[in-house]
Amino acid sequence: MPDPARPWASPGEIRLTWLGHATFLVQMGELNLLTDPILSRRASPISWLGPSRLTPAPLTVAELPPVHAVLLSHDHYDHLDLPTVKALRDRFGQDLTWVTPLGYRGWFRSVGIRSVVELDWWEERQVAAGDMEARAGARVTVRALPAQHWTRRRWKVNHRLWASWAIRGRHGEAVYFGGDSGWFPGYREIGERCGPFRAVLLPIGAYAPRWFMKTAHMNPEDAVRAYRDLGGSGAFVGMHWGTFRLTDEDPLEPPARMRTAWDREGLPRERLHLPGVGGTLQLP
Repeated sequence: MPDPARPWASPGEIRLTWLGHATFLVQMGELNLLTDPILSRRASPISWLGPSRLTPAPLTVAELPPVHAVLLSHDHYDHLDLPTVKALRDRFGQDLTWVTPLGYRGWFRSVGIRSVVELDWWEERQVAAGDMEARAGARVTVRALPAQHWTRRRWKVNHRLWASWAIRGRHGEAVYFGGDSGWFPGYREIGERCGPFRAVLLPIGAYAPRWFMKTAHMNPEDAVRAYRDLGGSGAFVGMHWGTFRLTDEDPLEPPARMRTAWDREGLPRERLHLPGVGGTLQLP
């Protein structure tokens, strides 16, 4: 069952609630963020067609604690979901800050959202709570980072940028959100420049067949390699599996294969976290 802090976490605490796919409620101290929010039944521009959730969303927008910011990795329909965006807009209004890679401001403006911060790779910005919670402690620094992926919304291919993200709290604690990516050599530079991380959120699913998916989606073995490149420290949290069936592998194969790959590398089992949809990880 989801166990988010309400209304927010304690100073220095990190609490991560997996809402399925690449959607996390990331609570760092007194600031709450969502990543790639999709709480709809389908990952599709059409409400009655397309991949359907294998399990219901564990929380609705109405059931979330206050959300201060959203981090977006890219514009694919399983990461940028219009119904969820509209529901968040209607609940939180312009107090909610949307942080995106380059090229998204116009899309958000078209649905009535103006509080958009666009960042290029390696750029960073401090994000603080708006009028909802005007406290000096409610702030984090987010940094847009490279990833190996692509973008497409309808007919526009690579018209917008994609990114992964580092989130750093007031006490120096950092979380890495990998978004969607294949393995690439840039993970080592990210770890050197932005680490160490107390938690690393990486995709482990949507990888088959490899001849087609390898450049854009990691498999569990690639995710272990990326974790090592990022510094090999902190909690590993697997995502992008078990929510929508998007590719050929069995939806429950990624966690089993991840445990095997992790053990093969001799990494500490206590650092590996594969929560079910709705699971919460608390890092005191």
